[in-house]
Amino acid sequence: MSDANSTKHSKVLILGAGPAGFTAALYTARAELAPVVIAGPEPGGQLTTTTDVENYPGYPTGIGGPEMMVDFQKQAERFGTEVVYDLANSVDFSKRPFTVEGDSGTYTADAVIIATGASAKYLGLPSEQRLRNKGVTACATCDGAFYRGQDVAVIGGGDTAMEEALFLTRMCRSVHLIHRRDTFRASKVMQKRALENDKITVHWNREVAEVLGDDGVTGVRLRDTTGGPEEILEVTGFFLAIGHEPNSKPFVGQIEMDDQGYVKVGRPGTSYTTVEGVFVCGDVADKVYRQAITAAGTGCMAAIDAERWLAEQE
Repeated sequence: MSDANSTKHSKVLILGAGPAGFTAALYTARAELAPVVIAGPEPGGQLTTTTDVENYPGYPTGIGGPEMMVDFQKQAERFGTEVVYDLANSVDFSKRPFTVEGDSGTYTADAVIIATGASAKYLGLPSEQRLRNKGVTACATCDGAFYRGQDVAVIGGGDTAMEEALFLTRMCRSVHLIHRRDTFRASKVMQKRALENDKITVHWNREVAEVLGDDGVTGVRLRDTTGGPEEILEVTGFFLAIGHEPNSKPFVGQIEMDDQGYVKVGRPGTSYTTVEGVFVCGDVADKVYRQAITAAGTGCMAAIDAERWLAEQE
């Protein structure tokens, strides 16, 4: 839509164009509900920043993240999905049809599926951004296997950092756990496991000043937060584990979320939110698994829930 004053109505409006959103689109399109997908700021989701995907079933030799999301989109469009390249800035879930305000116009829908995903938190270093997907990653489960037999660094001090570090010890030669304070905030049991693992070396009171390397990570320059000298640590993998942020700002005040901003599921084991007719799938509701396949699975759930709910309304 090019006219900022135009309004577009659909039976099902899907917010987000990652694995969750496109799976929901595929299922609702095949149910002849003619879904509209608002692609958002990052069409394809987090997978568009992933070079190789080796853990998604059906791709025995692996596939590039962007190529995989092109496949998802083509399959959804084959059955009649319409993809709109716009941003969902605000929503009104207080009455039906639901309303979503975008940059390029207004969208109304009988049912809405939220699939806006989450974004990994980064340190914000220019060197870190330059080396993203060249040794810098925010998912050990996704990318750990590429660093088999290598020395890697994990940044963070919470449960996620401990889990990522422990996971990486299975395939890496050594894991350097870098934390800016002298105590972890992780649970005691996770701390104990990490501290007792021979492959993990903890670097207390250290901040990353720079990620080193040209076409790949060769090391990190560490700053001592207590005033000591800087040091160089030679590693070939740099894993961020400082948390994720759900992309849920447009829904504040419209739907129930937890204290971290993840959209709450109203009925356990379903995709129903606390607003009747609004469904959720993918990483915007999932703080535990955060995998392409779990996002796709919940996208399927949201589509089936929305289809049945709409049938009940009629």
